[in-house]
Amino acid sequence: MPPKLPEFSNSVKLKHVKLGYQYLVNHFLTLLLVPIILGLLVQLLQLGPHEILNLWNNLHFDLIQILCSSFFIVFVTTQYFTSKPRSVYLVDYACFKPPVALRVPFSTFMEHSRIILSSEPKSVDFQIKILERSGLGEETSLPPAIHYIPPNPTMEASRQEAELVIFSAMDLLLNKTGLKPKDVDILIVNCSLFSPTPSLSAMVINKYKMRGNVKSFNLSGMGCSAGLISIDLARDLLQVYPKSNAVVVSTEIITPNYYQGKERSMLVPNCLFRMGGAAILLSNRGSDRRRAKYRLLRVVRTHKGADDTAYRCVFEQEDPQGKVGILLSKDLMAIAGEALKSNITTLGPLVLPASEQLLFLLTLIGRKVFNAKWKLYIPDFKLAFEHFCIHAGGRAVIDELQKNLQLSAEHVEASRMTLHRFGNTSSSSLWYELSYIEAKGRMKKGDRVWQIAFGSGFKCNSAVWKCNKTIETPVVDGPWFDCVDRYPVDIPEVVEH
Repeated sequence: MPPKLPEFSNSVKLKHVKLGYQYLVNHFLTLLLVPIILGLLVQLLQLGPHEILNLWNNLHFDLIQILCSSFFIVFVTTQYFTSKPRSVYLVDYACFKPPVALRVPFSTFMEHSRIILSSEPKSVDFQIKILERSGLGEETSLPPAIHYIPPNPTMEASRQEAELVIFSAMDLLLNKTGLKPKDVDILIVNCSLFSPTPSLSAMVINKYKMRGNVKSFNLSGMGCSAGLISIDLARDLLQVYPKSNAVVVSTEIITPNYYQGKERSMLVPNCLFRMGGAAILLSNRGSDRRRAKYRLLRVVRTHKGADDTAYRCVFEQEDPQGKVGILLSKDLMAIAGEALKSNITTLGPLVLPASEQLLFLLTLIGRKVFNAKWKLYIPDFKLAFEHFCIHAGGRAVIDELQKNLQLSAEHVEASRMTLHRFGNTSSSSLWYELSYIEAKGRMKKGDRVWQIAFGSGFKCNSAVWKCNKTIETPVVDGPWFDCVDRYPVDIPEVVEH
């Protein structure tokens, strides 16, 4: 048997070569200018005092030239500052923490399923298998109406859930920031599947007696990625209205969407989606720069069309070992991959160091010119970001992105633990993940955070934030304050009961 070759990709020497290459490319201009500047200094030092004085005297300055030059400098400076986008700051945010009474342990969920679907034992078994492999823990919560047997998903109960989640998050945000409701300039509420009349944004305005001229928006039907769409909308509005602030509320109301039939693809959301919501305060005021937690660097939105069949989950068939995998259909994963690729292609040049961009460009050219089978270089996004918040839509989504982006277990820890503790809270899951990173004391000044959200359409949206100040712990008013010490926990592939 031939001797096993060493793992060259992990070679210490090759790692040093790569580090040297990255330093050379990323500091190319500096390394180029330093010798030129040193050469000029040497030439000046070789000149005597009289030669330098003669050189200065030979320079003639005309009054008109000075005025024109001054006008040009002032004009260029003014144009730069007036055309420069306003900085958008994330002052603070708050996440809804469900009451303990709404907790749904596995045993409770299974018992209710057996009673509600007593005539469909296969559907009950199917839901149990999904739940055991979902990555959810024992402390996720469902709204009060779903605790009834049978569930009572009425319009009134849906409104009550919306009030509980949204008002709790808003109250906490107002207390944390000291913001007065009358001072809110822009209000954006996103909830995908529950879109009543009057709208949820109107409900918030009436509850908190906000100004009559507050600019309010209610977004619906955009899936789990709507939270970052709301952030993008708020950013655009803050570019138009100076010295303003915007409150964004992201949630998903579970009550009206609880399914009691036997269609397997429709039963899956019952197992994954749980209560959750977040309220975020954004501002473009210079006075908020010091107290703000983060500054918004980029928002990138991509959309890939697909037919309806691509959104269906294929849980109907078991594999030869009789196991049900928590995986999305191949069509959906392919579309999600295309959406992610488009998002990365747009975001990469904006955030990646020059060394990674050059490697990606060279492999792209090599594929086009020499061999189309060449493996395309996947940029190392760990060089651009310290933290990753991947939408906690399910275990398969997190696994796939961890593999494709070559992330470590710690990079996806916030996503996995959020899924375990709170379940899939749709558009608000990214904020529970950010809160987890803060609660662990890992967020330092200058750190960059990449939020990645997937949603219907098929959408893949990204937001990049830069931390303004080191986040001190413990965070006593966050959703993790009483349980973060227990995390991270080991999440088995299958939870046995």
